[in-house]
Amino acid sequence: MGRYTEIRREAFEANIQIPALGLAIYTFGNVSAYDPDLGVFAIKPSGVPYADLKPEHMVVVDLDNAVVDGDLRPSSDTNTHSVLYRAFAGIRGITHTHSTYATAWAQACMPIPVFGTTHADHLAREVPCTEVMSDAMIRGDYETETGNQILAAFKGLSPAEVEMVLVACHGPFTWGVSAEKALYNSAVLEEIARMALLTRQVNPDAGPLKPSLIDKHYQRKHGKNAYYGQ
Repeated sequence: MGRYTEIRREAFEANIQIPALGLAIYTFGNVSAYDPDLGVFAIKPSGVPYADLKPEHMVVVDLDNAVVDGDLRPSSDTNTHSVLYRAFAGIRGITHTHSTYATAWAQACMPIPVFGTTHADHLAREVPCTEVMSDAMIRGDYETETGNQILAAFKGLSPAEVEMVLVACHGPFTWGVSAEKALYNSAVLEEIARMALLTRQVNPDAGPLKPSLIDKHYQRKHGKNAYYGQ
């Protein structure tokens, strides 16, 4: 077994779930899996259809964005992934999609309010949205600056507690303790975004969930005395 076999397998298995979960079409989106001991991550190759992917196609890249192993070009979003891996301790997987409802909120440049308990089960605050990127940043290293936009949005926030973000005008990024968890968070974010949009349509004046309910639902699943699940 090669030294990169496991992260390639993990990245591959998460990537092929993107279209299966309806989170992207054609070649949109990507997932990476990070091994901190090796200091590298495996990521989807650029522009390869999901149906054609194989584990050996995953490209292994270091945190300086240099290809360590692989014959294909890595995802164009690779630099964004490396920014987050360097900055957010403990994350082992990152997912980026163009899922319809989360992307709609990103294109509207709006955070997603906590309207209900489904949202509160997963995070105790709104899903943050970055600022719109400046022209100078766009002219620079665009993918690296995308990562920097996310870092700026997370000043004062814990990436371990808030594992998702909307990049204004662009789309969602999520992360987690594994590539599988990052993908799970992308699916959750898409459902939260869909529910939030429908809530606004049903009642344009709907306000956020009251704090006591937010705290109850978040703590029963994530608090020190959590009792949700086995």
